[in-house]
Amino acid sequence: MGTNSVHSSAELCDYLARRIEAGDVVHVVNSHQGGDQTDSDDARDGEDAMNVVTSRLGDLVSIETHQYIRGNDPAEDILRCAREQNADEIVIGVRKRNPTSKIVFGSTAQDVLLNSNIPMAVIPLEKVY
Repeated sequence: MGTNSVHSSAELCDYLARRIEAGDVVHVVNSHQGGDQTDSDDARDGEDAMNVVTSRLGDLVSIETHQYIRGNDPAEDILRCAREQNADEIVIGVRKRNPTSKIVFGSTAQDVLLNSNIPMAVIPLEKVY
């Protein structure tokens, strides 16, 4: 699962709660560019986003969190983690950009979609913030 906020994590957990089974492992990825583009608040927010998954799904399955701050694009980190963990599925969220448009993928979601050979679940997210 790729997440960047507590709100996204909560909505992705709603999806996963219906699909996970005992013995599954959910890998949660939060990625930041690092350097001047990432500060301590970004890192804390990423930890909070991953903690939502642990608190919501941790009693059902094993959760492993991965916060990357190493200069990669988030899509690259999501794809690399999925390959390294031999993931069965990648779960990401997309947000509607405005009330009159259809879902428009952000650059991270688009990059993951275009570069993955792993099955994906793309979950529409409500814009709540």
